[in-house]
Amino acid sequence: MSSKRERVTVLVADDHPIYREGIVRAVGERPDLTLVGEAADGRDALDKIRKLSPEVAVLDIRMPGLDGTQVLSAVRRDGLETEVLFLSAFMEPELAYKTVAAGAKGYLSKESSRKEVCEAILTIGRGGTALASEAQAGLAREIQERERTGGPPQLTDREQEVLRLVAQGLSAPEIGREIHLSKTTVKSHLHSLYAKLSVSDRAAAVAEAMRRGLLE
Repeated sequence: MSSKRERVTVLVADDHPIYREGIVRAVGERPDLTLVGEAADGRDALDKIRKLSPEVAVLDIRMPGLDGTQVLSAVRRDGLETEVLFLSAFMEPELAYKTVAAGAKGYLSKESSRKEVCEAILTIGRGGTALASEAQAGLAREIQERERTGGPPQLTDREQEVLRLVAQGLSAPEIGREIHLSKTTVKSHLHSLYAKLSVSDRAAAVAEAMRRGLLE
């Protein structure tokens, strides 16, 4: 991922041209973001993700051809490094849960300001997560309504601390600075967390931890 001195590369995909153009324009005005492509449907978005390798793909959750969740599934299946930020006209708790568990790093309402979207892109491009407050609340309710499968895993105090900071959206280097650990040690704790929670990335770890009652 990009360092703080580098621009985050972005692809924007939305089938509504006026909305897409607004996001594209906002990205273009940011000195810390670089637009590498745009698409009007999910199939074109996936093709361009494969070709252009943007660090962050901003996807409408509902698109013709392939919807946003299908694009995310293909990105993860193919092992592509692009992270996904979803934009949705509706804050749907079940959909938010499924997208985060599937590996999305962000879920925002289309009512979010252009500045909020750009800040979310930057956060995700630098290793963090970005969930709208409405999505967080809905996600928590959705998780609480789901059946618990077995007891919570036993986490060490350090793993619990790292998990709490991950849930706050901190990147591995930021976590290291916060609790005075090397980036390598933080990553070791993250891999241990993933194994105990049976997940493969940060966003899914937060969702699973919330589902199991490991985060307040």
